[in-house]
Amino acid sequence: MSAVPRTPRVTGVRTGPDVVLRSTRVVLPDGVRPAAVEVAGGRIRAVRDHTAALAPGAVLRDYGDAALLPGLVDTHVHVNDPGRTAWEGFTTATSAAAAGGITTLVDMPLNSLPPTTDPAALAVKRATAREQAHVDVGFWGGAVPGNLGALAPLHAAGVFGFKCFLSPSGVEEFPHLDPVALEAAVRETAALGALLIVHAEDPHHLAAAPAPDGSRRYADFLASRPPAAEHAAVELLLTLARRYDARVHILHLSAATALPAIAAARAGGARVTVETCPHFLTLSAEEIPDGATEFKCCPPIRDTANQNALWAALAAGTIDAVVSDHSPSTADLKVPDFGAAWGGISSLQLTLPAVWTAARTRGFGLADVARWMAAGPAALAGLSSRKGALAAGMDADLTVLDPEAAFTVDPAALHHRNPVTAYAGRTLHGVVRETWLRGELIAVRGRVLARTGQLIERPREPADIPVRSTVTP
Repeated sequence: MSAVPRTPRVTGVRTGPDVVLRSTRVVLPDGVRPAAVEVAGGRIRAVRDHTAALAPGAVLRDYGDAALLPGLVDTHVHVNDPGRTAWEGFTTATSAAAAGGITTLVDMPLNSLPPTTDPAALAVKRATAREQAHVDVGFWGGAVPGNLGALAPLHAAGVFGFKCFLSPSGVEEFPHLDPVALEAAVRETAALGALLIVHAEDPHHLAAAPAPDGSRRYADFLASRPPAAEHAAVELLLTLARRYDARVHILHLSAATALPAIAAARAGGARVTVETCPHFLTLSAEEIPDGATEFKCCPPIRDTANQNALWAALAAGTIDAVVSDHSPSTADLKVPDFGAAWGGISSLQLTLPAVWTAARTRGFGLADVARWMAAGPAALAGLSSRKGALAAGMDADLTVLDPEAAFTVDPAALHHRNPVTAYAGRTLHGVVRETWLRGELIAVRGRVLARTGQLIERPREPADIPVRSTVTP
């Protein structure tokens, strides 16, 4: 079947006092089994046996053998709004998320104008997003040269943590941190009890690699972003994480050569987590045609052997989460020159079917996918008490998936703003039939029904109280 075309938005279906969602395949924290999920007041009231009697007045939605998963949590999304809304925007990005079974996303601090590097910019971002969100939306802050003193106020304002780059970001208003500034940021975030999330590529290794300027050859681009650049940056982060007992998260890991060092550091007590992305798990360098810059991203898609090692790390638990790194641009920036083209993969709506398509062929199940794409990112963001699992007391965020159904990706039928994606023309398994957010049906087979997303902040638990800032006011 072809991807479902977009249709005009209509009013969402709100739950009454009680709704019961039932299936023979419900993905629960303890496995997949027949069950009935009772929803009331936007929360999951209980998970009962599949054959449990309904409460008087309850509305039953029986999905047969379709799978019920927790709503996905995507902690790595570039919405680019405000300032570069022609690239993406909160309306289009959150529509794509809803259509793809994602009920919560956390927006990256760069590619918007202004970038989210101080409380005033965060206020602008929240004002922009508030009336546009179809799913729940939170925000990362940014750590850039000169804003060390803004980290504590941003943390107090509820950002989920701070992103930095160790090499140029691609946009001049979000510079990278040199080693001295990086160490200061690690020291400050550790004092605040905050999370530092890092684009880990070493600039010296990148500068020493051959530049792909003017080249249509993917092999030239791949050579310009060697695995050693990631590995060296990761080693530096592991050293700093241990030195300051800091929470450090490695973004979009591509180079599997860094995994043994990460595993060893974690075994030694380092508070380091790591994510990878659907494109690293499902696409390989060997299949990328020359000039096909829709596949360009940094770090890059590597070869099949590297991909196999990433899957092994997921199985072993070394990689904690799979998130999109949805980083779109206007189509004109994807020129067929790998040196000049914008680097980013547009995939927000397709993350679940892309990962499931590959996972099922490797012997993984729906519980694995839910752990990587719902529970793992929720834990990273500190949202595990509300998001990422189907259990009593959690937000009633659910994704209804037909795992056996297949479709062919038509970029024009996707909700993100510009019809460019590396998955164009591919046949994927796993059709998202419905998406529910806090007990409300928000999307049906690609049609987005309601705009009921909320702006969310980092939970303020007692253990989350900052120790102190290292910056003198």
